[in-house]
Amino acid sequence: MLTYPDIDPVALALGPLKVHWYGLMYLIGFALAWWLGRRRAQRPESGWTAAMVDDLIFYGVLGVIVGGRLGYMLFYGFDQILDNPLNLLKVWQGGMSFHGGLIGVLVAIGLFARRHGLHFFQVGDFLAPLVPTGLLAGRLGNFINGELWGHRTEWPWGVQLPCDRFPHQCLDQPADTVLSPAVHASQLYEAALEGLVLFVVLWIFSSRPRPMMAVSGLFLLGYGGFRFLVEFVREPDAHIGYLAFDWLTMGQILSLPMVLAGGVLLALAYRPRTPA
Repeated sequence: MLTYPDIDPVALALGPLKVHWYGLMYLIGFALAWWLGRRRAQRPESGWTAAMVDDLIFYGVLGVIVGGRLGYMLFYGFDQILDNPLNLLKVWQGGMSFHGGLIGVLVAIGLFARRHGLHFFQVGDFLAPLVPTGLLAGRLGNFINGELWGHRTEWPWGVQLPCDRFPHQCLDQPADTVLSPAVHASQLYEAALEGLVLFVVLWIFSSRPRPMMAVSGLFLLGYGGFRFLVEFVREPDAHIGYLAFDWLTMGQILSLPMVLAGGVLLALAYRPRTPA
């Protein structure tokens, strides 16, 4: 079994100012997306400029932050809004929904495409391979924050958590227990699948010309499928629990439309075309 390294969520404290690792991971993710986007724009056939990439990342950052936070609070924490509307602003405490962020990014893509006279999926296909780097960084932020743990496990790579920091993981253990029973580090599973693996697949796939909608469709299909699978070992949000069958979670409900939409986009992209 592995032991959680118990990293301090605060990366840097300067008096009352605290810089959290969670926020730094988002910053790193955006920086990687910007750098990779500029690299893609350098391809002769890309049709993109460095200035367009800068503009797109700015739109994307707003979409991720606003959509991600609103989505989390609406999908998973609506009771927190009712308790105190200011909870919407407490991003540093964690609580960002990918599906909400995706909706925010889709709106941002639409606004960017309209401003630059591009087709929606021209922008979506360019942006899709850049997104997994942010997902990778964000899931590492979840791990450092100590949130989104999985079920208990006997697998050798299960992680034991310090009871003084995660007392809820030790409620059924003797009072003097120091480490919890091992659990799945589902954040790292998602970092590996939704982040690293999906990035490699999309980067290679998009390195050659593809029909419009194909890259966007593969992204939706890949993320939705990976997220649906990881949800089987991830603990559901305590205040929501399972929605049906003692295994169906909110994350799976929100991922199914992505899988379906991705399949439809791929089918449309590669549908046989009748010669004119």
